[in-house]
Amino acid sequence: MAHADGMNYAPQGKPAPVCDPGEFRFAAAGLDHGHIYGMTSGLVDAGGEQAWVWDPDPDKVAAFRKQYPQVPVAASFEQILQDPTVSMVAGAAVPADRGPMGMQVLQAGKHYFSDKAPFTTEQQLADAREITARTGLKWAVCYSERVQNEAAVHAGLLIHDGAIGRVLQVIGMGPHRLGASGRPQWFFQRQRYGGILIDIGSHQIEQFLYYTGAADATVQYAAVANYAHPQYPELEDFGEANLVADNGATNYFRVDWFTPDGLRTWGDGRTFVLGTEGYIELRKYIDVARDEVGDQVYLVNGEGEFHLPVSGTVGFPYFGELIRDCLDGTDRAMPREHTFKAAELCLAAQRAARTITAPPPR
Repeated sequence: MAHADGMNYAPQGKPAPVCDPGEFRFAAAGLDHGHIYGMTSGLVDAGGEQAWVWDPDPDKVAAFRKQYPQVPVAASFEQILQDPTVSMVAGAAVPADRGPMGMQVLQAGKHYFSDKAPFTTEQQLADAREITARTGLKWAVCYSERVQNEAAVHAGLLIHDGAIGRVLQVIGMGPHRLGASGRPQWFFQRQRYGGILIDIGSHQIEQFLYYTGAADATVQYAAVANYAHPQYPELEDFGEANLVADNGATNYFRVDWFTPDGLRTWGDGRTFVLGTEGYIELRKYIDVARDEVGDQVYLVNGEGEFHLPVSGTVGFPYFGELIRDCLDGTDRAMPREHTFKAAELCLAAQRAARTITAPPPR
């Protein structure tokens, strides 16, 4: 997938099977967002076997089979749900449809793996919490800017090993390239994509909870704007929020659709983590004007200054952990309440956001 295209960006890990061939079969259904490719690759690399692919749009199915020619095409979504050999359904439907799809999947007795953001309404989240508590099935979410970025994965290892002491603050910057001409209609419909703080803000809030070890947080401030795209009146091209965690750690993040054409990738994603004994900077996708390769970690602590280029060294262990969770009945890859709390705070931030209005450019 094109590195310059965020919607179709599918990071590649490395094979690290955690199960026997055929032990974990999954289907891909709902191909509206290109993240389905990265989700599928992650599961395959961890030993998952592709059982089916389905989407109501045959062109999307054909494109998917160019990448994965061996996967059979299901005649309907119901065929997947009725297949007793399928353990999980992975889906990247339109954001507003991800919650309802998950309900169908769990009602059929299967685990569900959703693209982010998993919900666009509080009711969808409440339904997911109820059905997972009742069935014990997984409702996993691919917060890919942490679990499918080797710099982000390595930062978690450093933090959990105490490299910077107790985490006090996380600052996240999530710029994306708009590429409006290549976007589907739903991308510009507020009810369908949910709002920018729900959509791409989901990555930022999840990583804040993870790096700080927080169980909850409150939204102190949030704002959204459409600064430069009046032709798309429901688009929010800028968003920001400030949160305070239950352990006192703070978070500020900014997300936007203003990546300039001169950047060699779809967005210069950065994360800054401040601890009591040091700090970390992540240059996730590019080291601007220097190295086209992302996954750059910069660490400063009492032992010195360190540049750690980790591309190709860490992999994406989340996918193997998720498969083992499904097979073993454990909850280690991303605990259910963490998954849902990140989604809950995205919804809260979007609900609390004030709309910034600005005069049209001169």
